[in-house]
Amino acid sequence: MASSVAEEEPVLPQDPLDQEIALLKRQVASLRKRLQVECSTILSAGVTQDMIESDAATSYNDNSPRKKLAKRSSQQQAYIQQCAYRISTSVTAFKIHDPDPNAVDEGRVLGVRFEIMSAGQFLRPYYVMLNRPFERSRLLRVHRHTIPPAIPLSGLAARHLPPPKKGHGGREPKQDLDMFVKRLRREIMRHHNRLGVTADLRQSARVNEQARSDAETPAIIDVGVADVEAKQIRLTWADDRTGRIVMDDDGKVLKFAIFGPDGRDWETAKALLGSHDRVEDIVELLEQSE
Repeated sequence: MASSVAEEEPVLPQDPLDQEIALLKRQVASLRKRLQVECSTILSAGVTQDMIESDAATSYNDNSPRKKLAKRSSQQQAYIQQCAYRISTSVTAFKIHDPDPNAVDEGRVLGVRFEIMSAGQFLRPYYVMLNRPFERSRLLRVHRHTIPPAIPLSGLAARHLPPPKKGHGGREPKQDLDMFVKRLRREIMRHHNRLGVTADLRQSARVNEQARSDAETPAIIDVGVADVEAKQIRLTWADDRTGRIVMDDDGKVLKFAIFGPDGRDWETAKALLGSHDRVEDIVELLEQSE
């Protein structure tokens, strides 16, 4: 699979009509994103919220436009709360005592708690415990942690919390605890954002499978994470085609390949991804095809 994904993309024809179509697709994508921003801005306004709240007491059908507007407003408020939380302090430090009588540094341990929010809900926090095990040194070392294996904790610790060098005199290496915590939180958030993108794609595929149950177009029947770092998404269609999306740390699509009984399916890959480079665009296209 890896060698197939790494194949070079075919050279697209430079036909003027194809170029015009590609330009129109980019313009449509830009307008859709602008529309989303404008809608979010209107829903976030205090006047809009007051109108929706005053109208909430009235009983309407669940499929009525007002009910849908109230639901969308609630989602927007949850998103605003999530953003406000993310830009505020989400990392806290605390001191604990190791009861082990043989613990180093008299059992003194510095704990760092990472709070994570996803889909408007708090997840189980992650913890990193630091102590000072080096003789005649106040340098810190990672003692215990609950960070997932997909997060490069060891590399970040080696870079920002280097241990003292053995057999060398002089000054100790400089440690940057603030930068270590900042970079670690960034990696944790990246990991959960990639998982969230995969979950959104899975939900969109499930909705489209129901919408296309009587249609001729094959639906995506399975979406899953293909690696421990959540950088690869596995897709399966009802007609036995399979696909693989390879992302970078921030969720940008690096490679996208679809394989069927007759080999690689270039046309479907172009139709789904087009000129975009983010998985969210594929989610949007799946939602629009309901």
